[in-house]
Amino acid sequence: MSNNTYKPCDFVIYGALGDLSKRKLLISLYRLEKHNLIEADTRIIGVDRLAETSQGFIDIAYKSLQSFLNNEIDDKIWAQFSQRLSYLKIDLTQAAEYQQLHSVLEPESRVMVNYLAVAPFLFKSICQGLHSSGVINSETRLVMEKPIGHDLKSSKEINDVVTEVFKEEQVYRIDHYLGKETVLNLLALRFANSIFTTNWNHNTIDHIQITVGEDIGIEGRWEYFDKTGQLRDMLQNHLLQILTFVAMEPPADLSAESIHSEKIKVLKALRPITARNVEEKTVRGQYTSGYVNGKEVPGYLEEVGANVSSTTETFVAIRVDIDNWRWAGVPFYMRTGKRTPNKRTEIVVNFKQLPHNIFKDSFRNLPANKLVIHLQPNEGVEVMMLNKVPGIDGNIKLQNTKLDLSFSETFKNNRIFGGYEKLILEALRGNPTLFLSREEIEQAWIWVDSILSAWANNHTAPKPYPAGSWGPLASVALLARDGRGWEE
Repeated sequence: MSNNTYKPCDFVIYGALGDLSKRKLLISLYRLEKHNLIEADTRIIGVDRLAETSQGFIDIAYKSLQSFLNNEIDDKIWAQFSQRLSYLKIDLTQAAEYQQLHSVLEPESRVMVNYLAVAPFLFKSICQGLHSSGVINSETRLVMEKPIGHDLKSSKEINDVVTEVFKEEQVYRIDHYLGKETVLNLLALRFANSIFTTNWNHNTIDHIQITVGEDIGIEGRWEYFDKTGQLRDMLQNHLLQILTFVAMEPPADLSAESIHSEKIKVLKALRPITARNVEEKTVRGQYTSGYVNGKEVPGYLEEVGANVSSTTETFVAIRVDIDNWRWAGVPFYMRTGKRTPNKRTEIVVNFKQLPHNIFKDSFRNLPANKLVIHLQPNEGVEVMMLNKVPGIDGNIKLQNTKLDLSFSETFKNNRIFGGYEKLILEALRGNPTLFLSREEIEQAWIWVDSILSAWANNHTAPKPYPAGSWGPLASVALLARDGRGWEE
């Protein structure tokens, strides 16, 4: 049921008729409505520059739900949800037009939560428009979508603009990966279970792999993606955020301040990758034509609107070293790419092999234990371990077995919410724990900028890989040099 301790909100979506709003935000809000998680008096206000009435916005919202939810729409729930919706036509570049917000906001009874579902170049106009219209108070919140800049300099410029109007504690920088149950479960897995808490360091862990594979291509986003690349688009935010949760020290408590502090320490401890070591620590790739899920797909340079001379990477593999006591000598291997064989996000913690083997009849070398954390598509946790095969023939034979905690099977009576649903709810409730601080983002950019600079200085071209594969052969060599291999 709804918790009455949370104050109702005016949830204002800037870019309400855009792709993000229609594909993610409105659907997530409807699902929250369905589970009675939105305060009764909370309203949803769409803002865009197109000439739409409130009814027009409601019709668009309904069509979006029909497109993406199929048969999930409940007429009774939709009737409740649609009552929350209203719309304002505002040209986001015109400060005077923000005065229209006065006619719909009720600051005495609702908290204004502003969701910027627009390109970053509009952030300044929106912040200035809100400030000049006088609708901001100490309770007002601002939710910012990535990308927050394309390097450290542009990130600082965006954050400077925002902090001229909003205090840091009012700003919620979103990364939807941080709303995934398995990412949040890392806190419980690591800090609530002594079997992992006491073995989560260089004494017992050999190496850790983080994989984020996307079977899709650029999905019509050529102009955006070609200026961005996979390093900026995925690794700078999603993979580094996963890394910080895996590697951070125990926080003092579950407050935003404590968790942010420990994550920043990890980012500061990342060993720099420069022109001197970039060739041995990183692999850039770009997909060529191939087959994904049995269908022939074009190469990156053959996509609609492509610049055939583009050297933008669609795949990145990196060896990351963390220079602190806990992780000394433990490499983290991260890879992310488009047009991989399947959609897959997972963390594999590889423990060290035992120093002595008394079961040589089964295994010449005992395989190491593994902890596999699946983030998508099927959320869950697996432990790979050795067990005796049942039998009475006098020999002890071992077999590699799997302890499987599937979230969907284990928690059948609990709804597994998506990342956007969780984070929108936290923004409505005013809990900043799962959002990014400014310092986190800037520390991540410091490290990533060094890699981008090294690639540019060394003229490191992306290596081709066929669509439907896990990247260039060089990514295999990245681990093979260390006597290891990717988990396939």
